[in-house]
Amino acid sequence: MRINKYIASCGVASRRKAEELILNKKVKVNGKLIEELSFQVDEQKDSVEVDGVKISLDENLVYILLNKPEGYITTVKDQFDRKSVIDLLSDIKERVFPVGRLDYETSGLLLLTNDGDLTYKLTHPKHEIDKTYIAMVKGQLSEEEIKNFKSGLYIDDYKTAPAKIKVVYYDKNKDISKLEIKIHEGKNRQVRKMCKAINHPVLRLKRVAMGKITLNDCKIGEYRHLTEEEVNYLKSI
Repeated sequence: MRINKYIASCGVASRRKAEELILNKKVKVNGKLIEELSFQVDEQKDSVEVDGVKISLDENLVYILLNKPEGYITTVKDQFDRKSVIDLLSDIKERVFPVGRLDYETSGLLLLTNDGDLTYKLTHPKHEIDKTYIAMVKGQLSEEEIKNFKSGLYIDDYKTAPAKIKVVYYDKNKDISKLEIKIHEGKNRQVRKMCKAINHPVLRLKRVAMGKITLNDCKIGEYRHLTEEEVNYLKSI
């Protein structure tokens, strides 16, 4: 098995993150540093270490949906020592990692798993899975701004793919609009940047769905295991 796939299958990281670990000289096989991304692992015989910790294939795959609170990062480690979503899963024995990310200030639906293959598929650009957000933004949107949002906006150095946006309501007294936004890309802070690009900065942002997977009754800061039907749906995408 290719080394990055093996690391992903062990629940340590996604395949792309596994490649970063290899390039950063964090991976050893049978005590020897591995620097070739194409290295093949014998699952039965080879001893693999990542950052000094021995890893092995874990047959107990878990799939978790977390309702992430604001003020948590979606990486395992942070240079500023901020709280991680992993801290909310203290009673999960398996080592899981997030599927994609939600920024520090954004709350809502976050999937975590130790199924590296599924993570790879769900985060690959060719799989266009809709992500639904509820955004509270400043001001009232014009028809032109809504049209521009739907057709794609230039942010940073790229143009976003066409997106869906619906105004749920506008509070005239507070000058705040509630929006439902659907995108299938996963660029860093994309929804916030898109709203800023049409001059309606985000005040609060929450992800409420990924494809057909929804929060349901999962409360903020809590998690639930995905149902078999939900897991099969994700694998079918």
